Amino acid sequence: MSQLAVLGAGSWGTALALALTPRFETIRVWSHDPARADEMQWQRENKRYLPGFKLPYQVSISSSLKTTLADAQMVLCVVPSLHLRAILKEAAPLIPPNIPVVSAAKGIEDKTLLRMSEVIAQQIKYPQRIAVLSGPTFAREVAAGEPAAVVIAAEQNAVAEYVQHALATKTLRFYASLDMVGVEIGAALKNVIAIGAGICRGLGLGSNSAAALITRGLAEVTRLALVMGGSPRTLSGLAGLGDLVLTATGDLSRNRTVGYKLGQGQSLQQILSESPMVAEGVPTCRAAHDLGLKHGVDLPIIQRMYQVLYENKDPRVAIRELMDRPLTSE
Repeated sequence: MSQLAVLGAGSWGTALALALTPRFETIRVWSHDPARADEMQWQRENKRYLPGFKLPYQVSISSSLKTTLADAQMVLCVVPSLHLRAILKEAAPLIPPNIPVVSAAKGIEDKTLLRMSEVIAQQIKYPQRIAVLSGPTFAREVAAGEPAAVVIAAEQNAVAEYVQHALATKTLRFYASLDMVGVEIGAALKNVIAIGAGICRGLGLGSNSAAALITRGLAEVTRLALVMGGSPRTLSGLAGLGDLVLTATGDLSRNRTVGYKLGQGQSLQQILSESPMVAEGVPTCRAAHDLGLKHGVDLPIIQRMYQVLYENKDPRVAIRELMDRPLTSE
């Protein structure tokens, strides 16, 4: 294919642009910040979000949606969940008709409790062309060309397979899926569980505690995904277990880092103010908590994380309360 548009110039959007250069003649990346777009275009590097990686000649950066989307054959949406609706509302009239729109954003929209693909579907003319991309990936490793495997899910198998073959490279392996619900719920909620795993680390707890929290966290994510129409097979695969393990244990995980600092006694406000990166687990936690209430699903770990993030519960008390819950079967 000749033309790819990437909406979002953060670490993940930049990493995908770098990784997909073997597949496209031109990749145009959109940044909401004109000054940052100019800086990246002229310095050929995303020094704020992904320093150390030079942008090849076929990658261009612009703050103009019209320029970015002109003649695009595929669109990757890689913007924070908080801003996705507003950006897609502006971009939708400029997206060429009947091309795939791929969501690589991981979150749940606050208040509406919609998945990212559902937000996009409300804005574009051809919602049947939407796909979602997720899996165990850190932006720096993808940008460095290290091997990784991810999932492409769509409602129509033809769309999933089309995107799968269009994006596959020697270092990025794509698996097709029809389970958009499972892929998106797994992608979003693993960030919340990763905050809990980081808290365990910040409190000085060992591997036993982290393993227990991750495993029971996966059970919570799976319960909610199944109620919403997802498949258990998806949650045991790359978009579920794989992504959760990476995010909850890897040192490059921004959500795990948030939890670690909370466990060490820092306030959430202080943590977020010190990092330029978006930790999607923070807003997603509130949406996940509300989804649990809406569907009547017991989410004890997510509930405690919600209390830590939004009700100032002491992280140590939250972990202790999880251990003090009534005994039950697995």
